Amino acid sequence: MEQLSFQKAQQRAEALRTELNKYAYQYYVKDQPSVEDYVYDKKYQELVNLETDYPNLITADSPTQRVGGKVLEGFVKVIHDTPLYSLNDVFNKDELIAFDERVKKAVGHSVSYCCELKIDGLSISLKYENGLFVQGATRGDGSIGENITENLKTVKSIPLRLTEPLSVEVRGECYMPKESFVKLNERREEEGKEVFANPRNAAAGSLRQLDSKVTAHRNLSTFLYTLADFGPLEATTQDQALSELARLGFRTNDERKLCDTIDEVWEYIEAFHEKRNQLSYEIDGIVVKVNDFDLQDQLGFTVKAPRWAAAYKFPPEEAETIIENIEWTVGRTGVITPTAIMNPVRLAGTTVSRASLHNSDYIEKKEIRLNDTVLVYKAGDIIPEVAQVIMEKRPSDSTPYEVPTHCPICDSELVHLDEEVALRCINPKCPAQIKEGLNHFVSRNAMNIDGLGPSVLAQMYDKHLVSDVADLYALEKEQLLTLDKIKDKSAENILQAINVSRENSVERLIFGLGIRHVGSKAARILAEHFGSLHDLSRATKEEIIELNTMGETIADSVVTYFENDEVHDLMKELADRGVNLIYKGLRTSQLEEVESPFKGKTIVLTGKLLDYTREDAKEKIENLGGKVTGSVSKKTDIVVAGEDAGSKLTKAQSLGIDVWDETQMIQAIETSHLDE
Repeated sequence: MEQLSFQKAQQRAEALRTELNKYAYQYYVKDQPSVEDYVYDKKYQELVNLETDYPNLITADSPTQRVGGKVLEGFVKVIHDTPLYSLNDVFNKDELIAFDERVKKAVGHSVSYCCELKIDGLSISLKYENGLFVQGATRGDGSIGENITENLKTVKSIPLRLTEPLSVEVRGECYMPKESFVKLNERREEEGKEVFANPRNAAAGSLRQLDSKVTAHRNLSTFLYTLADFGPLEATTQDQALSELARLGFRTNDERKLCDTIDEVWEYIEAFHEKRNQLSYEIDGIVVKVNDFDLQDQLGFTVKAPRWAAAYKFPPEEAETIIENIEWTVGRTGVITPTAIMNPVRLAGTTVSRASLHNSDYIEKKEIRLNDTVLVYKAGDIIPEVAQVIMEKRPSDSTPYEVPTHCPICDSELVHLDEEVALRCINPKCPAQIKEGLNHFVSRNAMNIDGLGPSVLAQMYDKHLVSDVADLYALEKEQLLTLDKIKDKSAENILQAINVSRENSVERLIFGLGIRHVGSKAARILAEHFGSLHDLSRATKEEIIELNTMGETIADSVVTYFENDEVHDLMKELADRGVNLIYKGLRTSQLEEVESPFKGKTIVLTGKLLDYTREDAKEKIENLGGKVTGSVSKKTDIVVAGEDAGSKLTKAQSLGIDVWDETQMIQAIETSHLDE
């Protein structure tokens, strides 16, 4: 391809930056994606190539500058021009009423309040000069914070350029979504690292990384809620100011409400006390602000806090129970994880009888023993965990808990690798690890083999029918009939499912092999780029790192995995048994040429499909440029309703969303094609 002149390259780069920043704003700020991932990825790569050819084209607001990479020696202190005040806390309705009475007495009349969710994250301050992001800092003690600009540049909901060339300083909260928190802790447990106690700690730890690449992979987000000085904006109230912030390109929280009385404020508080578990992020209360700025100025500040605002703090949702036992399980990477078995107790709307203890250090730090009475809570409103032991209720004959020294399954000695907090069984023949590996291999996002649940696979292993994943493809019907509860029809269905899985595109196999750090998305990127398992097995670390979103950790893991001779023996065994090792999906470059009613649409599948499994339908739709999600919302374009479709169908009908039956879906799949 002929190289562009500098002038044309500059024009193209400016156009690409404008488009990509618009797409990012719609996706990360408005939560309304306007294009499919492949469109963004293709334009992003074009911009990367232009900036590589012409480094002078790189600008501060280029989306390529969000990936991180700068490693700092430490954080520089920042003096805030305007202090970040804390808020006075209130803990019940009486204290809230007392706050309202003080306000009314000071101004001489009733006031309106702007109520906002109190996001449980880390306070940040962002400076913009002529519309460009130039500095980001932590709150610190309110007067002095730390410069974390490089890390905040990686947070995609923070605009690098405003919609107007204003010089302003804005304040808000940086947080980690619940789903990201769960995935991060799962990954850290698998890697033997110490887990974060809650999403707030995880967000704080992520923002204080000296390597901004680490922050970039933590999937943080923000809500902005105020300015140091509202002078540049035409806003006279807090509600108007939030609308102005959104207009400038910031992400603001839409759950706010204007209330004319303190009783309305209390109704809002009670409503979100009930709904907080349904949010995708953590809140720990409600912030109540006098809405009118003139009244805020009239009320003023104490030494530490504004007189015109209060933070209602939700009471901690904890429950008391007794630890009856501690169960240790072995994961597929050999990490030994303890779980507390407790007397069942109601917590955050559900009955819980198990709580994660993470690792042996956690047990020691919390001083947990058998028969202890403990307080449990839900970390991130999701995972039950032990908050603390109630020492005064500890039995008099209690003794310290003895952490196991040998694997509960194979009795091999447990070790700490590379100063990990986790205990590991490093026996590669440990039955528990092999069984977990088999479970992962047949799972929905991997080879998707129906009928092979954990109990069936455990029987197969225990009866020496399988010793690794390749053995699944040598099973015979007579062998399956020796298993408990497997009859003639079940055996035929299992063999059929195994046979169908031989034809999967290779990204499913790559994910199913359980290579450390390689999730289903990374597996697809690797498969699409290298084309086959054999070519991937010969890839160098440098070749893998060159791929978008692939870092050193994944590259090291992939290269190390394929350095093992046993892996190449397994690959040969799989190939000999007819398992496909080639990428069959459409390539990113081809997706623009797809002609399909699914292209660029958001699809929800619900009910029982007769001709396709849910995963097969999802894969075909996504290969035709569609995006399949699990819940119906205003952003959903099509709902495919199979038999016995329930609440999702009802919601789709109430929202006026286009509803298809399975026949329409099949017809659309069969008539879709690539433009030649």
